[in-house]
Amino acid sequence: MAYKTLLTIVTDVAAAKAQLDAAVAVARQEDAHLDVLCMGVDRTQTGYYYAGATAFVQQETLDRAQEEAREIETAVKARLEAEDIRWSAEAVVVQIGAIATVAGLRARFADLVIMGRPYGKGRGQEIEAAIEAALFEGQVPVMIVPDGYTGTLGARRVVVAWNQSNEAMSAIRKAMPFLKAAELVDITVIDPPPHGPERSDPGGQLSQMLARHGVHAEVSVLAKTMPRVSDVLNRHVRETEADMIVMGAYGHSRFREAILGGATRHMLELAEVPVLMAH
Repeated sequence: MAYKTLLTIVTDVAAAKAQLDAAVAVARQEDAHLDVLCMGVDRTQTGYYYAGATAFVQQETLDRAQEEAREIETAVKARLEAEDIRWSAEAVVVQIGAIATVAGLRARFADLVIMGRPYGKGRGQEIEAAIEAALFEGQVPVMIVPDGYTGTLGARRVVVAWNQSNEAMSAIRKAMPFLKAAELVDITVIDPPPHGPERSDPGGQLSQMLARHGVHAEVSVLAKTMPRVSDVLNRHVRETEADMIVMGAYGHSRFREAILGGATRHMLELAEVPVLMAH
């Protein structure tokens, strides 16, 4: 697999600086085409207004969303016109309840989606919706880039979060271009079950599979010495000076993750390096 079509969705140019920089870097590294969807969001919620006001409010919010989309498109084109990559930018207006449909359809025809962190100050629900749509409806890997990240996207050391799940295996297969290019891939297993199928050799079969693809891999088995798996994983990334994390996304239902939290959400909130996820 190669990354030849990249997609990034921008709803706020200022907040998207790191993701645009990363998307350009990956496009150059992979000799890929970058598609930028400049999304103006119509946040109208029909039924919340007094009688007779709905049509007026809807038109006003639609006009505002169209203006936002045009402004984003202008700023993105100004940012990309001097780059030596192939790219396109398109302005679209989407009602907030239809983001998943639009984002999922566009993501379906991309090899990799590159997005900024969906949680934090100034982040609306549209970013989370676009990321989930890419993962579930688009069935495409998504790279989340932390705010202000200025590191290289040609990862020298990659940490693979391995828990034997289908989601983790999907992420590993879809991250293969990055894994093959890395100097070292660290297969990280946290508290492997004592009676699981890999009890005698955690990560061993995965290491063998990757080696046959020319990947230089080693296995790290860690104890869960902190309350959350994501905390242990992030500490390991810092201690080993890793450049990227590869992990499965949403092993539980999205509803359960949203209500109770989970490794996916915690990683997206706290990771200091790009995280490549797949479901």
